[in-house]
Amino acid sequence: QVHLVEPGGGLVQAGGTLNLSCEVSETIFGNVNIMAWYRQSPGKERELICNILSGGFTYYVDSVKGRFTISRVDAKRTLFLQMRDLKPEDTAVYYCYVLNSGRDYWGQGARVTVSE
Repeated sequence: QVHLVEPGGGLVQAGGTLNLSCEVSETIFGNVNIMAWYRQSPGKERELICNILSGGFTYYVDSVKGRFTISRVDAKRTLFLQMRDLKPEDTAVYYCYVLNSGRDYWGQGARVTVSE
């Protein structure tokens, strides 16, 4: 069963904006502990870039702080990532992630390419 559906991604010029979304299945949404976005750049390991806890507390890695915003709309069971002032080094496959009762769930990934 697919629990996280992650459409989107795309090609954008440096300085541009792009929004990602991730819909979480009803099966696992009720007991979500942490929701997060990771990314994997070419030749690099997958890295955490931001997360949001059930109480709304957020964390951002320094490289995206002030440019990216993570949010969730529980009524839609959806996690969002708003990205602005994109840079070529933001080029990566972006994955949504959910921790539910000790189990990890991953989206299928959305490819984001930022051109000069």
